[in-house]
Amino acid sequence: MRTVDLLEAAANLEQILNAIESGDESEILIARDGRPAARLTAMKRDVNRRIGVAKGDFAVPDDIDRYNAEIQALFDGDQ
Repeated sequence: MRTVDLLEAAANLEQILNAIESGDESEILIARDGRPAARLTAMKRDVNRRIGVAKGDFAVPDDIDRYNAEIQALFDGDQ
């Protein structure tokens, strides 16, 4: 685990983030006056929370677009 001083972290933030995101570093301690103040780690990616997670849980009716013109007219202010 690498430790960087606050000034070094501020000056090299992009490189530090790249090291964390790429997996070159699992965590980096940021120190103030030689004492650890914060720990920087990568965000955990939740692969289950993606578009399509409800696929198969419900059926989309064939006529789903049946009311599109009426709904558009309501948005346009047409009566």
